[in-house]
Amino acid sequence: MDEKRIIELRDLINHHNYLYNVLDEPEISDREYDMLLRELEQLEEKHPELITEDSPTQRVGGEPAKGFSKVEHQVPMLSLQDVFSFDELRMFDERIRKNLEDYEYIVEQKIDGLSVSLEYENGIFKRGSTRGDGRIGEDITLNLRTIRSIPLRLNDSPDYIEVRGEVYLPAKDFLALNEKQEVLGEKIFANPRNAAAGSLRQLDPKVAAGRNLSIFVFNVQQAKGVEFRTHSESLEYLAKAGFKVSPDYRICSNIEDVINAVMDIGELRGRHSYEIDGAVIKINDLSQRKTMGATSKNPRWAVAYKYPAEKKETVIEDINVQIGRTGVLTPNAELKPVRVSGSTVSRATLHNLDYIHSKDIKIGDHVIIQKAGDIIPEVLEVITEKRTGNERDFVMPEKCPACGSPVEREENMAAYRCTGIECPAQNFRRIVHFCSKPAMNIEGLGPSIIDMLIEKDFVSTIGDIYYLEERHEEMAALEGMGERSVEKLLEAIRKSKENDMDRLLTGFGIRHVGTRAARLLSDSFESIDELSRADADEITAINEFGEIMAKSIITFFENPQTTHLIGRLRNAGVNLKSLEFGVKRSGALDGKTVVITGTLPNLTRSEASKLIEENGGKTSSSVSRNTDYVLAGSEAGSKLIKAQQLGIEIIDEEQFMKLIGEKDA
Repeated sequence: MDEKRIIELRDLINHHNYLYNVLDEPEISDREYDMLLRELEQLEEKHPELITEDSPTQRVGGEPAKGFSKVEHQVPMLSLQDVFSFDELRMFDERIRKNLEDYEYIVEQKIDGLSVSLEYENGIFKRGSTRGDGRIGEDITLNLRTIRSIPLRLNDSPDYIEVRGEVYLPAKDFLALNEKQEVLGEKIFANPRNAAAGSLRQLDPKVAAGRNLSIFVFNVQQAKGVEFRTHSESLEYLAKAGFKVSPDYRICSNIEDVINAVMDIGELRGRHSYEIDGAVIKINDLSQRKTMGATSKNPRWAVAYKYPAEKKETVIEDINVQIGRTGVLTPNAELKPVRVSGSTVSRATLHNLDYIHSKDIKIGDHVIIQKAGDIIPEVLEVITEKRTGNERDFVMPEKCPACGSPVEREENMAAYRCTGIECPAQNFRRIVHFCSKPAMNIEGLGPSIIDMLIEKDFVSTIGDIYYLEERHEEMAALEGMGERSVEKLLEAIRKSKENDMDRLLTGFGIRHVGTRAARLLSDSFESIDELSRADADEITAINEFGEIMAKSIITFFENPQTTHLIGRLRNAGVNLKSLEFGVKRSGALDGKTVVITGTLPNLTRSEASKLIEENGGKTSSSVSRNTDYVLAGSEAGSKLIKAQQLGIEIIDEEQFMKLIGEKDA
């Protein structure tokens, strides 16, 4: 029975280890992961004959992600053994006492971020790398150079020094980043650490530079030209050298003082600008650390105390609906205020109606809440035994509270959405999408300018863009604009009026209608007016269109807000016709699915996608057995490897251009 559970745990832990360390897409909390690992450790301790070299207990961490050059750590970046109770801390102290007579501890906050190594030669930052599996990491120097709290030159200049630190994303920046990701329709991060890791693993350093990452340095890995007697001395040196060092550390003479320090750190959780998930307890004297030594996984002279998530009881006083920038209606619980993890909580997201039903949540319920990742409040469970019979069921509104448009729920989907194209709650996201390259491609109308124009009441809907000419002088007076930049922007808007109908359809952001579907509609209908009068049979007659897409298109054009918008666009002189209606496109890729990976020499991804679709093919974001070609550029990663494993034909840009007839074979 134990052997079967050991095998099951290994598979499960390896699965979650891969999701977290390689893909940056965790499915479970740190504590849940820690508990799985703890169970496996205990079972293997009971059955040492069942321990294998590939067990998760015999390794330090995850595999390095692909796409960066590898770095071999001269000094292994070991992980710490976790403890979850004060009794376990006392047991740790007993083990120390068997080897050392006179010792002291240093207690530090455990910053929840991504562990990195920074190397300096003669005081100059030379290389930075991830921890990886503790022995082999990834070279992310260019990304780390964008972090302002990492000094590029030290105040003191030893011959060589390697330090270890924790890169993190401040809580407020994490929330702002997720809001931006939602607006742009991109990945929402599970927690700040996940966001920091994802930022540092971007091939483009500009991504990391735009995310306000920071770092706390907490250890000297190795040094030439400078020596230290204690860890606290090294922290003092690092601070003087210009590093942002591990904050508020405390030196303790005995284990009871350590426990008090751990409790003090725990009291301040949630009050910092950064996230902590525990406290680190280390022997302070560096020579004594050498005496204690380390296993292949953990140093014997340190442990990490992991705090349990703080849970509190409160009451759901009401449930209100918030309209997100993508049109999704999200129910939020209005709570009787309660203090959790250092701050007062009065609201919590309930995600969607399915979540409410699965937890049987009602208005008036007593509930248990906690902060997910110490940031976002969530309802864990309902205390059903406290129900009085006066609790009320929540009902999702049939019309959008912001604009009055019908609310629809797609079949087999959890989200309810507002169908209004001029819904004020969605203005920013819709305008950003409308102006983007795949849509109307209005150069100069990026998110920051759009945000300012909305704030200053120059635009509130898509249609307002084409009436900005009337406010030329007022725009030129805006901070950061000026006559020249305004004229350039207005010229880009004028140019967009001539776009083909497929770009306009893409810009509308109709559910299930992307660039390819918009192009197929433009091939099949001569104008927006003709398409708006089409019925389901006419739309589903188009190859690749089904009933769900047809319903979405018909619903869009039936909305009075859509009629109003099209009228404004027509009056402003925006083209509403298909300029290539009836023109037969090349069929070199008819029925073929192409995946693009890596950086192509001459084409952007959007340009390559357009060529694929113009020649009858379609693009996909993932490789499967249904993929016909993988178009690979430089720095292609896991998609290229999967294509090789599946035996899918891999082509480069030159072969692709020959295939579609753009170059002579």
